[in-house]
Amino acid sequence: MTALRAQKFKLAHPTPENENPAPEEKEVVAPAPAVDMDESLRTLEALLFATPEPVDEKALAARLPEDTDVKALLTQLQEIYSTRGVNLVKVAGKWAFRTSTDLGHLMTREQQEPKKLSRAAIETLAIIAYHQPVTRAEIEAIRGVTISKGTLDVLIETGWARLRGRRKAPGRPVTYGTTEAFLNHFGLNAIDDLPGLDELKGAGFLEGRLPSGFAVPVPNDDPGLHDDEDPLEDGAQELDFGLAPAVEPERGGDPE
Repeated sequence: MTALRAQKFKLAHPTPENENPAPEEKEVVAPAPAVDMDESLRTLEALLFATPEPVDEKALAARLPEDTDVKALLTQLQEIYSTRGVNLVKVAGKWAFRTSTDLGHLMTREQQEPKKLSRAAIETLAIIAYHQPVTRAEIEAIRGVTISKGTLDVLIETGWARLRGRRKAPGRPVTYGTTEAFLNHFGLNAIDDLPGLDELKGAGFLEGRLPSGFAVPVPNDDPGLHDDEDPLEDGAQELDFGLAPAVEPERGGDPE
């Protein structure tokens, strides 16, 4: 009886040698976190707004989480902005925000590009301001050089000089004077606010020993014609039929 019970116990409780080996445990890999499309869309939007130049999809993808469908996000963002003031557009294979085409006219601003006057034009303008009314020949006599073609035209185009009248002299040359725009630009209340001889010396514009009898005239921009002036005809301009030979710049000539 004792042997029979021992055999039953052995069958009921097998020894480790009789046990089957436990199966190997497999490593459990956690699934990759799903890409947050809303966050990726916001990031993509910020990148496109921050870049000053159009950017390609490869550069955008480098800033987004892996496995992000950049093309799908761009399409989605393009639809979102399709009815707004700015649109997402593809330019030369790259993406960028651009003003909506129907609002482009509101973004246009006309701006005058400032022109830098040549030394000859500045000197001519100063002579006109102090000696008006003055003719071309008188300007050339004061400067000591011939005025290059177009110098007076530039001053008239800027609105700082104008044609006043015609001198009562042979050939009836045109006289020139300054304008209200000249006063506004240089912050002058009146033409006699221009600096005189002492002020020019103090500012260092007149250095060294000045010629005997040198003086700075008192400027006068009275719009009325002087006794030696005739009124201009309608649309009057200096006559230039192109018959005179072209003057080649020479040493000591107009430094334009």
